[in-house]
Amino acid sequence: MDEFAGVEEKAFVVDEVNNIIQESIDATIQNAPYHHNKVGQWNSNIIEQTLKKLTSLGKPFKYVVTCTIMQKNGAGLHCASSCYWDNASDGSTTFKYDAKTMHVIVNVFGLAI
Repeated sequence: MDEFAGVEEKAFVVDEVNNIIQESIDATIQNAPYHHNKVGQWNSNIIEQTLKKLTSLGKPFKYVVTCTIMQKNGAGLHCASSCYWDNASDGSTTFKYDAKTMHVIVNVFGLAI
């Protein structure tokens, strides 16, 4: 049983990362309506808070975090990513947050050290 605990401590756990992203978005957006002048700061805050919380986990990963904030106005948005890595140790997640006036999409890539 202890051998599995050691594996999980070093694993990229998608649910754990998604919870961190959700907390960062909630703390930053706080149900505010979309406002063009605030988007840059919101992006920075979400990325910085997410990175800070991820690194505090003490897991052996380098992280890449991206954030897209888009006003809900009926326009389409299509994104894609591709990675060449070790599926056994590296991981990624995409988290989508829908508010009344905006979409927030955060990508986190965890690359094992």
